[in-house]
Amino acid sequence: MKERLALDVSGAQAFLEEASFRTLLKEAEDARQLLMSGKGAGSEFTDWVDLPENYDREEFARIEAAAGKISADSDVLVVIGIGGSYLGARAAIEFLSHSFMNLLDRKERKAPQIFFAGNSISTDYLADLLDVIGDRDFSLNIISKSGTTTEPAIAFRVLKKKLEAKYGREEAAKRIYATTDRKKGALKALADEEGYECFVVPDGIGGRYSVLTAVGLLPIAAAGCDIRALMEGAAAMREDCKADPCASGVLEYAAARNLLYRRGRSVEILSDFEPSLHYVAEWWKQLYGESEGKGHKGIFPAAVDLTTDLHSMGQFIQDGTRLMFETVLEVKETKRSLFLEEEAVDTDGLNYLAGKSIAFVNGCALEGSMKAHQDGGVPVLRLVIPRRDAFSLGQLFYFLEFACGVSGYMLGVNPFDQPGVESYKKNMFTLLGKPGFVQK
Repeated sequence: MKERLALDVSGAQAFLEEASFRTLLKEAEDARQLLMSGKGAGSEFTDWVDLPENYDREEFARIEAAAGKISADSDVLVVIGIGGSYLGARAAIEFLSHSFMNLLDRKERKAPQIFFAGNSISTDYLADLLDVIGDRDFSLNIISKSGTTTEPAIAFRVLKKKLEAKYGREEAAKRIYATTDRKKGALKALADEEGYECFVVPDGIGGRYSVLTAVGLLPIAAAGCDIRALMEGAAAMREDCKADPCASGVLEYAAARNLLYRRGRSVEILSDFEPSLHYVAEWWKQLYGESEGKGHKGIFPAAVDLTTDLHSMGQFIQDGTRLMFETVLEVKETKRSLFLEEEAVDTDGLNYLAGKSIAFVNGCALEGSMKAHQDGGVPVLRLVIPRRDAFSLGQLFYFLEFACGVSGYMLGVNPFDQPGVESYKKNMFTLLGKPGFVQK
């Protein structure tokens, strides 16, 4: 049996009064039962719960085949999407790949360079990306359920023009992969008309829960990552959440964060000690922010990269307003090893570390930071990820998704809708003069 993700709440024990925590654990179990029953608010968007077991095997095989084709005929893949349409894929690729993947030689990389577009409306970013692609062979993966979301639609229009100018319309169509609605929408209609290969954004899974669908799997596979192991990890965590949720830690995490919230801790800081986890934290911020921030309620999700941010945000975490608790992501086993050697002249004062690994030093920084933050009045939870591999990441993705659903129900909100995100769009469309939007 492969090593499982583990949650440690001992760093918050002083803030989790035993009787209250037992009560919250019971609430968490009730919320878990509601989530599993498919009868809670937003249940029409909970198909992700059983996805690791019930995913479409035929589409999965097509994803692997498409990823192989992209790798064979493209130096660059541009993934076009925003929010849940790109954050999960980017999180997985950066966690699983070489830290400088896009800078490696093609033979070392063994995959195309992966770039992301359509997640902003920046002229400079898009123009710079066109420069980077240059005259090299490239493909596009456009991810949009409707095909009309402004940011990806703009990027797709620009990049499709470049693709068609290079290959011609017919050949360009063979290099465009559309991940969209199964039957309807502007992108689906265009894909059918032009002959793009299509993958499905499932009706029963919202964008921020979609990383284990074609939305995330195609870019992840194209980057050379093991999507079979990713799904196996998610399936293992699903089984744990279903059969023994206490052992999985998912109920403890949901209960602890809700109890701390009720005690006035309205900000959760997700801390990582590995740069490869940066976009996992960005994905987590969307998942929890969009799921829980409703009805003027919710825990505000923030993130810091440590030890980097100990030299900036560290002061506030240590001594600022006591409104937060911290969840630390720890990678137990690094992919590689580096050791410090003794210098003849100890100019930097590091000879006392001679023979020690840099991973050991980083681990001491993690332990020291956690203790300092606890001493400073910050409750600290710890989520231990066995290693930087696809199985561990699949566990992490599913754990955080499941805990989010449970926690949202405990909070008394629908964790699967996002009514608030439409407000800015209405204002923007009015300012742009989009038909049907009238200036007030």
